[in-house]
Amino acid sequence: MTSRPLRQSDPSYELIPPKTNGSILYRQHGFPDELVRWHYHKEYELHLITHSTGKVFVGDYIGNFYPGNLILTGPNLPHNWISHTDEQDVYPERDRVVVFTDEVIQSARQVMPEFGELDDLLYRSRFGIQFEGRDTIRRAYDLMDRIAHSDGLESLGHFLVFMDMLAKTDDYRLLSSENYFSVAGEKNQQRVNQAVNYIFDHYHEDLCLEEVAAELDMKPSYFSRFFRQATGRRFVEFVNSLRINRACDRLAHSDMSITEICFDVGFTNISNFNRRFMALKGMTPSEYRRLAAVACSIE
Repeated sequence: MTSRPLRQSDPSYELIPPKTNGSILYRQHGFPDELVRWHYHKEYELHLITHSTGKVFVGDYIGNFYPGNLILTGPNLPHNWISHTDEQDVYPERDRVVVFTDEVIQSARQVMPEFGELDDLLYRSRFGIQFEGRDTIRRAYDLMDRIAHSDGLESLGHFLVFMDMLAKTDDYRLLSSENYFSVAGEKNQQRVNQAVNYIFDHYHEDLCLEEVAAELDMKPSYFSRFFRQATGRRFVEFVNSLRINRACDRLAHSDMSITEICFDVGFTNISNFNRRFMALKGMTPSEYRRLAAVACSIE
């Protein structure tokens, strides 16, 4: 298995062309695709993953995704879904997305007070919201399909039903930590993205803070403060979290020994790996592997 994120060397703000004759924009894409990268933009996005598994990154959150993964991201919240595939695998469809802006919501709110019922939902979206529950996901597939195959008032109506459902459900969790802070300014955001991309590409090596600071042409002490302010985590915490999550993939989907996995994801000794794994996952690597095997047999 390999991951093909197709990230650009200099990530930048994504400018999404507005839909001139509508309030929402529907789009879908497969994998690999040029849209698959660590990025941010001013729009809200409601993502429904329909094919493949892999890692999802939202703010400072790193987790697994599967078909049925439904996440709402708020404005300027960095995010990415990276599928784990064999080199020859191509998914014609992977991600179905509804895009809308705060300007549309606030304009509608001025004349239709019912839109105020979305306030809490939209506030939570700045951390990224993953919706769960079998009925919610089942209805999400249906409503996304209805939006995709309609336009005008009909499409907008399905979107409002969708948002009403999400605003009312209690079956969700916030993803990015509440102390996550998106650094203001496009230039600073690009530097954050550049740092995170570099970490993604080199986490399995003997990576140190000084190396990433040099990549951004920053002094290590300044970069340390900058990175923690931007991500809500210390550099070492962020790297270890990424390494442990990659280890989880190998434990669940490979026959590699635990020692092999330890060194493959960038740790230099097994005791430190076991200690970090226990701290982040609340169990040992061997216990995680056993539980992952049980989960796969149930599926």
